[in-house]
Amino acid sequence: MHFILFYDLADDYLARRAAFRAEHLALVGRAMERGDIVLAGALADPYDGAVLVFHTASPDPAEAFANADPYVANGLVKSWRVRKWMTITRDGSPTP
Repeated sequence: MHFILFYDLADDYLARRAAFRAEHLALVGRAMERGDIVLAGALADPYDGAVLVFHTASPDPAEAFANADPYVANGLVKSWRVRKWMTITRDGSPTP
């Protein structure tokens, strides 16, 4: 099952992210090593959001990620939400 973690970024995200980027990317790396995150990145033009795709049995890992993310803790993320994504094009995904 897939879950998408959506981030709404602060207006000064690009100016402030450098101080927290290494810690954020380390958190992403650990989640990828566990197989939780399969894809992640910022939305560009404008840089106002980010999307992290989780392949997990529940939304709990995505929520725990957001709660541990230094971008969230330091106000680079204005708000976040997790949505269940009913994928149909990946091996093992249910068909409609």
